[in-house]
Amino acid sequence: MKDVNVGICGLGTVGGGTFNVLKRNADQIAGRAGCNIRISRIASRTAREDLELGDITFTTDIFDVVNDPDVDIVVELIGGYETARELVMAAINNGKHVVTANKALIAVHGNEIFEAAEAKGVIVAFEAGVAGGIPVIKAVREGLAGNRIDWIAGIINGTGNFILTEMRAGREFADVLKEAQALGYAEADPTFDVEGIDAAHKLTILASTGFGVPLQFEKAYTEGISGITPYDITHAEGLGYRIKHLGIARRRDSGIELRVHPTLVPKDNLIAQVDGVLNAVLVDGDAVGQTMYYGPGAGDEATASAVIADLVDVARAVANNSTQRVPYLGFSNDAMADLPVLPMEEIQSAYYLRIQALDHPGVLAKVASILSEQGINIESIVQKESELEDGRIPVIILTHTVQERQVNLAIEELEALADVDGRVVRIRAENFS
Repeated sequence: MKDVNVGICGLGTVGGGTFNVLKRNADQIAGRAGCNIRISRIASRTAREDLELGDITFTTDIFDVVNDPDVDIVVELIGGYETARELVMAAINNGKHVVTANKALIAVHGNEIFEAAEAKGVIVAFEAGVAGGIPVIKAVREGLAGNRIDWIAGIINGTGNFILTEMRAGREFADVLKEAQALGYAEADPTFDVEGIDAAHKLTILASTGFGVPLQFEKAYTEGISGITPYDITHAEGLGYRIKHLGIARRRDSGIELRVHPTLVPKDNLIAQVDGVLNAVLVDGDAVGQTMYYGPGAGDEATASAVIADLVDVARAVANNSTQRVPYLGFSNDAMADLPVLPMEEIQSAYYLRIQALDHPGVLAKVASILSEQGINIESIVQKESELEDGRIPVIILTHTVQERQVNLAIEELEALADVDGRVVRIRAENFS
């Protein structure tokens, strides 16, 4: 059986998991790949004493891997933007295939990388970059190839999902974030997780795979969860909803929506029941209807599972000298390339609005009049009489689906009312049933 040589760059959490699974399941992996996937070189800033490298060549210079003529496939697991981009482009220029778990790299530099890879006739695989061990890229790109994908929505950051899950017990955001950091779910600087940047990287890739548009991370709307309060989580629950931090990509006639933000979801929706650090992605296709992909979105061996699945695909091609390639993002032409990403004011959603109103006669009539003038239909309105305090009373409104532009105008008018104290809380709402 032929050997296919692999060089691993990065020996952190995912790198270590990939090494361990490749060693432990070597025979089964070889049986599936039709060749021996052999780790011939590893590069990392420091060695790991817990890993038995044996006769594998170890180096502290990642570029030793891409310059090694014996390495067939480079596995990029160092993370980040620029150094990773330099590494991957060097590998491609040397005619080597690439497997990466780096969603930030693909979301930001993927168009350039795929163009270079196509010119060199090499494969760049990135399943592990989205939703960890869940094989959602293959599902959308290959399993649903016969479908027109209408929308994709998912919990694609486990840290944010853990925080919102714990906040349902009445805990404050800052308190749960500290716990998430102590448990290793959140970094010392949690910005990418809690402000939606990590999810936007993943959503950008999913949208391109689903709709056949170029990667356009810079046009994704991101809104984090740091402003979500236990109060709104509790009252959303009382209205039959859960708040989830979702990435949503939706095809419209005029373009695509590409947005990450807190979202009210009916509690009986499957995605509303996904708790803790788990991920879930819903995909709606015209032929198959809704499908859901659920599981661990991070972790050493869970992510390694996706890395090795890509390695098996690439190793098969290397072993068989195959020129057959699955298009990087699933489309072989640019028929959808001009479909624009819509600005947020043009997206359509339902809305949860919370207003702190002064307890004066006629306030509800003024609020309803403003919403009506902007063409916003009210599904329900609740005035929390039991929470009257200092002459102020919370008013919670659920609207029907409407364009964001109309809601922006309504909020501006509501906040200008003398009878409204402070800012209006706005959380978008979606029903995926």
